[in-house]
Amino acid sequence: MKRRWKLGIAFAFATACCMGQTDPGPRGGAAGAGGAFPGLNTNEQAFFTAARAVFAEVDSVTGTIAGEEGKGLGPTFNGNSCAQCHAQPAIGGTSPAPFSPQVPVPNPQVALATLHGALNTVPSFITANGPVREARFIAQDPTSLSSPLDGGVHGLYTIRGRTDAAGCNLTQPNFAFHLANANVSFRIPTPTFGLGLVENTPDSTLQANLAANASTKASLGIAGRLNTSGNDGTVTRFGWKAQNKSLVVFAGEAYNVEQGVSNEVFPNERSAVAGCVFNSTPEDHAVIGAGGTAESGDVDAFAAFMRLAAPPAPTTSTASQLNGQALFNSIGCALCHSASLTTASSPYTGMSGVTYHPYSDFALHHMGADLADGVMQGGAGPDEFRTAPLWGVGQRLFFLHDGRTTSLLSAILAHSDEGNQCTTIQNVVTFTDDTNNSIYQANMSSKFCGSEATAVTSNFRGLSTSQKQDILNFLRSL
Repeated sequence: MKRRWKLGIAFAFATACCMGQTDPGPRGGAAGAGGAFPGLNTNEQAFFTAARAVFAEVDSVTGTIAGEEGKGLGPTFNGNSCAQCHAQPAIGGTSPAPFSPQVPVPNPQVALATLHGALNTVPSFITANGPVREARFIAQDPTSLSSPLDGGVHGLYTIRGRTDAAGCNLTQPNFAFHLANANVSFRIPTPTFGLGLVENTPDSTLQANLAANASTKASLGIAGRLNTSGNDGTVTRFGWKAQNKSLVVFAGEAYNVEQGVSNEVFPNERSAVAGCVFNSTPEDHAVIGAGGTAESGDVDAFAAFMRLAAPPAPTTSTASQLNGQALFNSIGCALCHSASLTTASSPYTGMSGVTYHPYSDFALHHMGADLADGVMQGGAGPDEFRTAPLWGVGQRLFFLHDGRTTSLLSAILAHSDEGNQCTTIQNVVTFTDDTNNSIYQANMSSKFCGSEATAVTSNFRGLSTSQKQDILNFLRSL
């Protein structure tokens, strides 16, 4: 029997509901982010600049291609550089596109398919004008109700045919089959600006922020919870489902999953089939020099770049934007998109006790069937997502976890699960012992109903035309 799973993408009501409001589009002018945190000392600024250069390096398979100084690409991959995907509006941001006011380039994943002789076909969901994407499969076998869940990233491309990967015959996943069976969930790159402030925010601060305004939240159907580490119980906060604990873990996972580079955080090669492994593992590692000195690997540099990057700078100033900011608070948006949090003591100059403005509580919230992706990460369920930080949203090109829309208005309206519909995922999972003998089977199911943001979205829909426009103008000033 075929698994029944619906990934709703419904914006037809946007025009009927809100005629007259227009997303101003990505803000023009200089990028409001991409530099070092302004309080850093001279040495820390130099360290940031060096780390940014590593973030932008291009990887080949063996490091033998001129102009591509990194190595370890593949066997499967989605990109060949961190900065390739994190590009808008500057290095460290999110997906670029031809219509960007700052970085007007086509989706780099299109040309990447055949770079250096690679024999890949561009999947249907990767287009020149569309967002950079990764693809996760919801179930291992979408045609079977008893199939275990998957949830993992499946690389868009392989190194087969590349001039630096002779002998590798690994082929791409059958994306057409999984798309036809509604078994693919997409993710787009999250911006990395200002993340050192997020990393250095105490768990107690996040917990207190989530607990604040409890009665108001309850009256609007807002709950939320923090994702936590299964090892020590502390708050995890990075990634679309807040599944990663630290920037080092975040960087190490991305290097392994997105570029196929094994490293000291994720040391095992993915898709290590015969004929496709060309380097010792981990491919990225500390280099030990004379006298026992050591130079850190790329992952530490990636984390340092994100940790020392300045947050996006807002431009909120006009009467419309300021009114939109007040309305954003009054209708309840700020109950999840928290405007202000404060860091703890930091080892980096000027980053201690900083009150910053991410517009996020970094907590998980149920978003309903229309946004549910069927993927579980850490403690996050199939319809739960971390509140997306809105700082820098004024210069973003694509919205929601899968990049399904370029319209802020559509993204706002998608927060509402109008029918309060319920969805159930059911799987039979087989547990085995060390010798792969079946021990028992568990019938595991997950049910979720409605979105925690439905009432707030309804408040937005009830505003006047000019008030809705003011909120859109405010958001594009962030």
